[in-house]
Amino acid sequence: MFSILRHLKWYTNPSEQKWIISVLLMVPIYAIESIISLWNPKLSLSCDILRNCYEAFALYSFGCYLVACLGGEERVIEILENETRKRLNEPLLEEEDIKRLADERSFHHFFFRPNIIGSDLYSIEKFGLVQYMILKTFCAFLAFILEIFGVYGDGEFKWYYGYPYITVVLNFSQMWALYCLVQFYKVTHHRLESIKPLAKFISFKAIVFATWWQGVGIAIICYVGLLPKEGKFQNGLQDFLICIEMAIAAVAHIFVFSGKSYRYMRILEERTITGEETKAILKLEEDGKSKPTIIEEKETHVEVPGTSMRESVQDVVLGGGKHVVKDVVLTITQAIEPMEKGVTKMQETFHQINVGPEDEEGEPKVEVEQHIEENTTESGSRIRSSETVVVAKPDDGG
Repeated sequence: MFSILRHLKWYTNPSEQKWIISVLLMVPIYAIESIISLWNPKLSLSCDILRNCYEAFALYSFGCYLVACLGGEERVIEILENETRKRLNEPLLEEEDIKRLADERSFHHFFFRPNIIGSDLYSIEKFGLVQYMILKTFCAFLAFILEIFGVYGDGEFKWYYGYPYITVVLNFSQMWALYCLVQFYKVTHHRLESIKPLAKFISFKAIVFATWWQGVGIAIICYVGLLPKEGKFQNGLQDFLICIEMAIAAVAHIFVFSGKSYRYMRILEERTITGEETKAILKLEEDGKSKPTIIEEKETHVEVPGTSMRESVQDVVLGGGKHVVKDVVLTITQAIEPMEKGVTKMQETFHQINVGPEDEEGEPKVEVEQHIEENTTESGSRIRSSETVVVAKPDDGG
């Protein structure tokens, strides 16, 4: 909390500090929820839901913090594109080279050569973080619903419980999100040296990675019989260990996410300097003679516009919330778009099967029928009449 209050007090770089504060909040939230669970085990599941939801949001916030340190989304895209040109030994791209460069950016390069896929790396990284945030939140509330109906089975690896399936899904989702973050860090780490990213990355990743696998490990140990299988014991042990770990993490965050670097930033960037000069004339007597002496005094005042604690909190909550909503909507749209294309393709296929393909000329067959009638009048003369009919028939062979 000490580090959070310092960042709120010295809130001079909102684009970065709003995400730092979101990451730092992870420690007190984890600690408070664990203490509540130890005090009242009946609230353990509800605390787990909140903790899991915030864990996913904290991972997303850390990714946004790295992007902010690089100068924002547009600057990140520019950096990644420049990195791609450098790796491909292409200082400038001509129009005819754009297609060839696009062909180079296949998905498997994300695993082996992430520095040549340009802005696609940022899209994949963002999608990886947001999908984990969405899945983690969804699975947390799903676990709560399953627990109400008695089919969740916390810590039970049995096929008729929901716990093992949710664990597998979240395991893959979290590993993918962390892997995307690692790949993004590998390409941009040299531009993040000023913020000492490795220490921040390790301290944050240790909390996310350790707490998750710690819970899974305790469940496995209890399942094989090395520890009591009671749900209260498993949850209590997990909450107790988290309290100890958060105390260690809080001390580490004071140094890793220090707010000192932001204290004088606004003074350097948004300062208003005013000067005041005062002159005074004094008469000094020397050898019986009076000599005037001028004394000058200059004072410099530095005025820095600041934000109140309330304004800082408001920007963290509202500004961060808008960013999250925008990225979630964008990710859902990106996920739905391929499904819509697939549904449209299936509808076109079924339509072709039902209607049938057109003939080679794309026109229906035309036949001409001629009817000739011959009538005899009362006087014995014959009258012949003819009628020509044009009939359009569908192609039976299509």
